[in-house]
Amino acid sequence: MAMPLANKKKKKKWQTYAVLFILPSFLLYTLFVIVPTVSSMYLSLTSWDGVSSDIRFIGLSNFVEIWNSERVHNALKNTLLMAVVLVLLENIVAMALAIFVDQVRWFRNLFRSVFYFPVLLSGIVMGFVWTIILNYNFGVLNQLLDVVGLGELKADWLGNPDFALLSIILSTVWKSAGYYMIIYLAGLQSIPQDLSEAASIDGANRWQQFRHITFPLLAGAMTVCIVLSMISALKIFDQIAVMTDGGPGFETETLTYIIYKVGFGELRQGFGTALAQVLFVLIMIVTVIQVKFLRKREVQL
Repeated sequence: MAMPLANKKKKKKWQTYAVLFILPSFLLYTLFVIVPTVSSMYLSLTSWDGVSSDIRFIGLSNFVEIWNSERVHNALKNTLLMAVVLVLLENIVAMALAIFVDQVRWFRNLFRSVFYFPVLLSGIVMGFVWTIILNYNFGVLNQLLDVVGLGELKADWLGNPDFALLSIILSTVWKSAGYYMIIYLAGLQSIPQDLSEAASIDGANRWQQFRHITFPLLAGAMTVCIVLSMISALKIFDQIAVMTDGGPGFETETLTYIIYKVGFGELRQGFGTALAQVLFVLIMIVTVIQVKFLRKREVQL
């Protein structure tokens, strides 16, 4: 049966309104997402310095250099190492803090605020704070070691290649764990108390309750936290820029930091853009694998 003419006109009118409402957002998305994405794909195939109007097409030369660059290989190793360690530590610490806040009887809101406070600091501010704490000459950590009689453990935490990367990782955990704690806390508060009470009546201790009830039911929150922490770790920049500037040597350089140094410090925007494309593909692959694996794990638990 054919649609009446009046209904057709009314439908067309609403379609026009819908397009008008969508158009501003679509134009902004095109301007700030689609256009930069397409232009970056082109610039990654050039030798542009980021300043001059001379943009020379060089094909895949930037990607060949990335493949053969020892500096990039070292940065990739640092990036993946930091990502794995940060995901583990951030989620372990965040889950422990969430369980503590969920079970504490007094000053619960105070503890939650204190643990979340570092998240409110920018990466730059956090970097300066920890640079002062870890300073060899007047840093709080080394002074504290002197006070407790462990002066032989003093070290140049940010200048020693053996400790620089670890120092950045631990300071990042301090800053980020509170964010993931909130997600885990929401997951804990959604678990029915009846399950734990029934398990307690059946003789299950706290560890058994956590292992067989709490941990499986936190699978959804864990998926979110692991994916977010992995993406954040692969893009880490602020802390490195402030605390070590990629040093000592190239020991703490990551892919994001090389992109910045090469693109703006060495005026090699073409190479930096190509490296950004590689980082984008890496993040996309890791995220897809993570989500697929963790979703499957949720079903199994």
